[in-house]
Parts: sequence; C-alpha cells; structure tokens
Amino acid sequence: MSSEDDMHDANDLESIDDDFYSGDTGIGSDDGDGDYDFVDNESDASDDIISRQQLNYIVLGEADIRQRQEEDINRVSAVLSLPRVAACILLRHYNWSVSRVNDEWFADEENVRRVVGLLEKPIELPNARELTCGICFENYPRDRISSAACGHPFCHACWRGYIGTSISDGPGSLSLRCPDPSCNAAVGQDMVNFLATDDDKEKYSRYLLRSYIEDNRKTKWCPAPGCDYAVEFIMGSGSYDVCCNCTYGFCWNCTEEAHRPVDCSTVATWILKNSAESENMNWILANSKPCPKCKRPIEKNQGCMHITCTPPCKFEFCWLCLGAWSDHGERTGGFYACNRYEAAKQEGAYDESERRREMAKNSLERYTHYYERWATNQSSRQKALADLHSMQSEKLEKLSDRQSQPESQLKFITEAWLQIVECRRVLKWTYAYGYYLPEHEHAKRQFFEYLQGEAESGLERLHQCAEKELQVYLEAESPSKDFNDFRTKLAGLTSVTRNYFENLVRALETGLQDVEATDHQATCSRTSSSKTIIVGKGKGGKTKLAGSGSRSGGPSHSLDDTNLWSCDRCTYANVKSTNVCQMCQQRRS
Repeated sequence: MSSEDDMHDANDLESIDDDFYSGDTGIGSDDGDGDYDFVDNESDASDDIISRQQLNYIVLGEADIRQRQEEDINRVSAVLSLPRVAACILLRHYNWSVSRVNDEWFADEENVRRVVGLLEKPIELPNARELTCGICFENYPRDRISSAACGHPFCHACWRGYIGTSISDGPGSLSLRCPDPSCNAAVGQDMVNFLATDDDKEKYSRYLLRSYIEDNRKTKWCPAPGCDYAVEFIMGSGSYDVCCNCTYGFCWNCTEEAHRPVDCSTVATWILKNSAESENMNWILANSKPCPKCKRPIEKNQGCMHITCTPPCKFEFCWLCLGAWSDHGERTGGFYACNRYEAAKQEGAYDESERRREMAKNSLERYTHYYERWATNQSSRQKALADLHSMQSEKLEKLSDRQSQPESQLKFITEAWLQIVECRRVLKWTYAYGYYLPEHEHAKRQFFEYLQGEAESGLERLHQCAEKELQVYLEAESPSKDFNDFRTKLAGLTSVTRNYFENLVRALETGLQDVEATDHQATCSRTSSSKTIIVGKGKGGKTKLAGSGSRSGGPSHSLDDTNLWSCDRCTYANVKSTNVCQMCQQRRS
C-alpha cells in the first residue's frame, strides 16, 4: 500500500469515527459538530430529551384513570341522552371507545340496545304488597324485591348471592345480566352498589377501573412488579420505548423491558431461546456421547479412553470408537488412543456423527459467547442502577458538603449515571442483535462489531470517570481546585457518549443500510496491513472505509494499531500517534 493510500484511508477512518460520535452520519444528523462546548446548555439538552420522549405517551395514576373514565361516561351520557349507568354499560361493551359507541348507536340504535341489553322503556314491578322471588320462589314484601330494567322480581338475598358469585368469578361480572335464563337485560353498577356487600362493591369497582386500561387499545399497565401506573400511548409516534413514573422502562408494543435497537420479534425469539430446552440438548450433543449399551449420555472431562457406565449398566467401552473395552488393549493403542477409531475415521465411518457434534459445539459456543455478554451487561446495568440510587440518596449530599457546591450544581453527575444505565441497556441488546445478524453478511457483521467495540470503549471511559475519578472528590477533606475541570470532563463524556449511542441505535434499527461490502481484490490491495473490508456512506454520500472490531465485540480501541489511537480525555478515536485528540488539545491549551 502506498503512503498516499495510507493517508487517504486514515482520513476516512477519522472522518467516519468523528461523524458517528457527533451525529454526522448518513443515518444521523448532518449538522452535529461533536464539540465540547455544551456545559452551559447541559440542562437544556437533558430537558429536550425528556420532553421529546414524553411526547408520545402519558403516564396515568389511579386518580387520572378515574377522571378519564368519568369524563368518557359523562360525554356519552350527554351525547346519547342516556343515564350514566347505561353509558357505562355501552362503553364497557365497546372497549371504552367513545367514537365507536357513537358510530354504532347512530347507525343502528335498536340493534345496539338488543346486543348490550338496554331496554328502551324499563318495566316497573307490579304494584302489589308481596311478590314472589324468581329464584327461591318465596313471597317477600315489595320493598325487599328488586329487578333490572326487565321487571323480573328477585329478593335481595338472592340478588346478593347472584352478584357475589359473579364477582367472585372475575371481571366477567362487568357484563352481568338478569338472573332469568330467558332475559338479556343488563345489570348496571347502580344495582351492584345497592344490593352487593361492601367487599363485592369494592371488587366490582376495581374490575371496572382495570377494564378501562385493559380493554382500551391505547392504554396498558406498567409491567413492573407492584406498579399501579398505566401508560397511554399515542399511536404512530415512532419509538415504542416508554418510561413509567416508577422508573421502569419498557416497550409499549410487547411489554418487555425497553429493548431498542432490537425489534420485538427478535426479543421474543431471544428470550425463548434463553429458556428453551433445545440449548440443553445442544450441550448434551456437543459434550457427551451415549453409552453403547443403555444409551445414557456420558460426559468425559478428563482421564483415559476407558469409560465405565454408571450402575446398573456398568458397561465398559472405549470413548473414541464406543466399542467394548474387552476388545481393546496395547494392540489397539493403549488407554489414551484407539487405532480402530483412527482407521474407521479414515474410512469415513464417523464423519456424520463428528460433523453433527462439531456443528452443535460451534452453535453452543457461539450462543454462549453472546449470552454471557448479554447477561454481563444486564448485571452491570443493575449495579449502575444501585450506584445511581446511592448517589442520589447519600453521596450527592456528601459531595456538596466536601466541595462547597449546591446540589443543584451537581446535576451533571446524576445525568452521567442515568446515561450509563441507558447505555448498558442498549449495549446488552446489541448482543442479541449480533447473534441474529446473518453470518453471510460479512460487511455488516464486521462494521457492527466495530461500532459495538467503540461503544463499549466509550461507555467504559464514562463509567470510570463517573465512578473512580469522582471518588477522589468524595474523599477530599476540602474543596478541590480542579473540580470544575472534572465537571467539564464528565459532562463532556456524557454528551459524547449519548450522541454515539443515539447514532448507534439509529444505525442498527435501519439494519446498517449504509454499509456495503467492497470488492475483495480492491480491499486486499488497499488494506494489505489491516483486515478492514467495510465501507460506509458519510456526508454527501461519500464512501468511507471503516475498520473491523474484535470478533468478541469487546472494546476496540483502535482499527490499525500502527495509526489509530484513542483519546485519554474523551471517547474520540483519532489517527494520530498521540494520546489526546485535537479537540481536547485545543481545550487544554
């Protein structure tokens, strides 16, 4: 490779790396400058992110849900000139959709009344001193007999038993009908409140409240354990990720934890795979062999080739050829080899079984590789959440005293930890993304691994600054002169890391569309000293060369160890034989 080509590739590497951190990519913004001049408007940027996230959903508490429910009932009652009880029955039947109730009612009122069980003219009870209950057939005074709009008389004791049994059966009691088998008249909440016990009335009220969320396609309960909040989502607003007031983030579409940049179907497949028995069978196939006599799987982890099956089988055989050990000895290779196996293998006798075992082993190793890193980032995220809580509950106050800073001026630390938690979540799901990335798409895979490695490197840099470097100021006995420099550095790392991860998420959600493989011969001629075979499209559609990260997807501090170095003060990588990037040098000077 000529020196001119080296310089051209180096410039392209620097450009695509700077673009991705600052937002100047084909999938990101075209006007980001990636500079560090953001400390003054740090709070504004954070507020913008929060407001942008909350545009597409609203978190509802119990009081909010009841208020919205009452407003919908009152609206239908006013428009259709119906009692509130009848309006509630209609809304419940049509899943609390006001527009659908209005459409169906004005299209065919008679049919709606028949289906829902609302009589146009209620039937009064006969004006008699005593009436016969239709269930127990006992005579009761008129004041101890009640009926729905249909006029079928039942005593209060039978009503109470009928309603109580229905409520005990579950939310189906919201569609309660007259006890008469031939009657379809609806029984509303007014009769439940009048006739049921206090416990049954409370249960019915809870069922009604929950139905407003569970039957409404625009609202869902937060899936976090013990959380009573619900979320109303604005359809067609983009991302399904929402964050409840309990701080739990989840996907509104599938109610799993927030999982951008991975789609819901991939998450479902990944979770199923993590719990599937097929992985156990893969492990058994890859690491064990069946006893030739009883077929029980046996794992060999050390020792010679002489295997004895466990009781009651106790069959002795050779681990390699699975033949009886009585036929083996020094003539067959002794305890650590088997001539019969080698000869049969040369003739292809074990090709199929070995091929299956090798495939299972490779598949298991690949899955284990991604799962371990997925689980590790999950553990790191839980640790970061605990550290965030500790920071908010005790350490910020301590830091405020040690550095003589008001807590309002220490918001940048909380924002850094919130960003760490979010980045750990994104990084965790990139491993599920990488597992299902097609093996034959080598260009996308190598570019993905490079981006993932850079993401881990940047996040580790931010995490170290927020954890270890902050500890110095927590333990200081007096205010430190360089605390403002630390503020600038941590806020800068937070902003740069946020930009990178936002661009990373957008890139993966679009399927790395801006990546394409180069011609193999052209690649070899231009990258004789490296293994880079990916190009991406930057500003103006210009093709840029990007390097491949490590196969493990771990931190990749450089693309070419001879040219590319990582800055010690930020998460930029630059093509210079120095430890500090140009921006940080300018700021330091």
